[in-house]
Amino acid sequence: MTASDWKKILKQLNAKPAVKEKFLKFCKPKERKIGIAARKCGRCGRFGAHISKYGLHLCRHCFREIAESLGFKKYS
Repeated sequence: MTASDWKKILKQLNAKPAVKEKFLKFCKPKERKIGIAARKCGRCGRFGAHISKYGLHLCRHCFREIAESLGFKKYS
């Protein structure tokens, strides 16, 4: 189950508070401190290839799209 899947399930369980409470107790994924799922892109929400240097918090795909508008120069 991916991180987005359990949030979708949680939305569906809003109508059933008892089942939702049980789900949160036993099935909710733990908060990650390290690893690929610890941080996600602030722009698109991807988990992998995260650039957090300079407080960017972008995936590499988004960084390539908006790097020049942020003031980075491409050398080559």
